[in-house]
Amino acid sequence: MLLLPTNPERPGCTRRRLTSNTIVEGVAAEERSAAMDVEKGGRTARAAAGSEMEMEKEKETAAGWKAPAAMVLVQVFNAGMVLLSKVAIGGGMFVFALLAYRSLFGAAVILPFAFFLERGKWKEMDWHATGWIFLNAFIGYAVPMSLYYYGLQDTTASYAVIFLNIIPLTTFILSLIFRMEKLQIGTAAGSLKIAGVALSVGGTMLMSLYKGKTLHLWNPILHHHNEEQLEVASNQLRGTILLAGSSFTFACWYLIQSKVLKVYPYKYWSSMATCLVGGFQTALAGLLLRRDSRAWKIGWDINLATIVYSGALATAGKYSLNSWAVAKRGPSYPPMFSPLSVVITVVLGSIFMGDDITVGSLLGTTMVIVGLYIFLWAKAKELPAK
Repeated sequence: MLLLPTNPERPGCTRRRLTSNTIVEGVAAEERSAAMDVEKGGRTARAAAGSEMEMEKEKETAAGWKAPAAMVLVQVFNAGMVLLSKVAIGGGMFVFALLAYRSLFGAAVILPFAFFLERGKWKEMDWHATGWIFLNAFIGYAVPMSLYYYGLQDTTASYAVIFLNIIPLTTFILSLIFRMEKLQIGTAAGSLKIAGVALSVGGTMLMSLYKGKTLHLWNPILHHHNEEQLEVASNQLRGTILLAGSSFTFACWYLIQSKVLKVYPYKYWSSMATCLVGGFQTALAGLLLRRDSRAWKIGWDINLATIVYSGALATAGKYSLNSWAVAKRGPSYPPMFSPLSVVITVVLGSIFMGDDITVGSLLGTTMVIVGLYIFLWAKAKELPAK
């Protein structure tokens, strides 16, 4: 008896199994190819990411020296403005003429930046924004700079520049008075801010009340007359009061400036309009005080150099470099370099103008710089927490 296989393989079944095996092998090959493509893509992406990181590192390295160099340059601009203004005012230039010409020239320098970087935004300046800009120019330029220049006329450049550096401290005190900022004595940052304010104010009082021994380090290039030195010494108290009033008004301006940027958030047009309005305000005040045409006459002398320097470098250049540094390093970065203007002004004032360097001025300047650095460091530490 013949036994037949129970499951004989038919030719069709064999062909179907071979076809299915071929399909499976094709799918596996495609998966392996896709995996290889993914791996290649991953390597390419990692290589691209690595090159981008290297480019970012190169940019950070380039910005690493550019940012501090820009801030040092800003402080050189500040010191040069104070020294040139002292020479011009000491030479008989009318203070309000200097203020008006400087502000109008600064507006002319900022105008191209506003026109190209914020094109057409001037149309959004309504009457409400115009009113705030008028107040901004009055509190932020006309009043404080008038007080500052008359205080500079009664003192020395190295003494007057101190009051530009204590403006952040004055702003902090006003913020506490108006409850815009909390004292936070229990925190380390709050205690350090109080210590910084006390140290800086103490250093300013020490410079005002104590002179000590005069240090004759070198012979000045530009010699002062003895009569002018006696006049400066006799008006030290009046100059200190004017300079303190200037710092107080500047601190009020910082509080107003935040409101202006909310009403009209275009920095270049706002700055240009503020300079323009401030120029007209100081010109009007000057015409009321002195209508002599000789007081407003400008020649090819130190007065013209002071106007051009103050408008181009100490206004437009300073604003542009500070804005760039804030974008790169944050808002707490530029003020960290402000004490350098004190050192630069003290050294250059002594070399070129013969300003006395005394033991009291050195001790007071050191206290102001250390106090300001403590305050700004504590303020910088407080920002991330907020």
